[in-house]
Amino acid sequence: MTTSPLRWLAIVVFMFSSTLNYLDRQLLAALAPTLRAEFGITSEGIGVLILGFSVAYAISAPLGGMLIDRIGLNRGISIAVGFWSLAGIATGFAGSFTGLFATRAALGAAEAAGIPGSGKANATYLAPHELALGTAVNQIGLSIGGVLAPLLVGFFAVTYGWRILFIACGCAGFLWIPVWWFVAARVPRRESTSRGSPLLIGDLLRDRRFWGLVLASALYMTMYTLWTNWTTEYFVRGRGLTQVEANRQFAWIPPVFATLGGFTGAAIAYRLIRGGMPVFRARMRVCLLSAVILLATAAVPYMPSTAWAAAAISLSFFWVTAMSTNIYVMPIDFFGAGRAAFGVAGLTLAYGVMQAFVSPAYGRMIDKFGFSTLCLTLAPLPLIAVAVLWFFCNAHPTRNA
Repeated sequence: MTTSPLRWLAIVVFMFSSTLNYLDRQLLAALAPTLRAEFGITSEGIGVLILGFSVAYAISAPLGGMLIDRIGLNRGISIAVGFWSLAGIATGFAGSFTGLFATRAALGAAEAAGIPGSGKANATYLAPHELALGTAVNQIGLSIGGVLAPLLVGFFAVTYGWRILFIACGCAGFLWIPVWWFVAARVPRRESTSRGSPLLIGDLLRDRRFWGLVLASALYMTMYTLWTNWTTEYFVRGRGLTQVEANRQFAWIPPVFATLGGFTGAAIAYRLIRGGMPVFRARMRVCLLSAVILLATAAVPYMPSTAWAAAAISLSFFWVTAMSTNIYVMPIDFFGAGRAAFGVAGLTLAYGVMQAFVSPAYGRMIDKFGFSTLCLTLAPLPLIAVAVLWFFCNAHPTRNA
């Protein structure tokens, strides 16, 4: 088996595609109060924009995964980054709510290949026990995007306007593509230890583990979408801050803790696996711990101050990411590197469908009841997701890629 120390360089460079992916989408969340005012929409209208993104994301996820598995990681991710960069630039020129909806849907269609691409990169360069660490590195990229979006909005939107931010961040994607090709040409790929032919997609779709992962992802990621899409809105509507105050002072903090949570979840699993615990059991232990702690999300709206609320959101984001880091590598554990992109795309599809369904409902609940009912409703769902994973996946052996 070939193991190059440069493998982590490839993973880190690929991580920055996730930064661009997340930055382009999180600008909408950070600018939600401005867009509500400019386009005359409610929080439910913001939810409809997220719905447009999410439907396109869900539909395109399996296609993006199949594309990357079929034509290869380098060409597949380059096509995806190019298209989502164009969609991000186009958002800056939207002149109506309809135009904004169309450009966000186009962004979702292209960005759906990002997470499957990351899974493929991890399976291409990393050993099985390193997969969760690779996912945690990718979470750094997501978190950098999540941190940059509110900071860019907080410091530059007032001076330069919101449109230039979409255009500039979209252009950055075209700079990443040649850098990735340069690095990928110089880093050797890991030789697979799998025996026999890769699973056919039809075989994967008949495997109950695949559908257990899909259902569990739709359940626990409800909390992930809460903090990625509604954090700025929470501080503005729930705590009475202005958009600038929310983004400069608080909205960038939870993504930092999301990164720490990703590495914590990966490190716990890594230690347990290296200590001899079966891979699936180790990942499930992290998921159970995370889900129990996530019950505390119900308390976020009842924190005595804005700073305490930011701390509670950060705790919630920390543990949902610790859980996600382990679940998003389970398709590779189960089905091998040959179907890594498509397997992860199943989870991406579940996330998109769930987000499309719940986002307008989130907006309606916020408009009518505020955030307390929403947090209380979502708190037990990660624990239900763990039960689903145990029921669907526990009786089957893990196949290491």
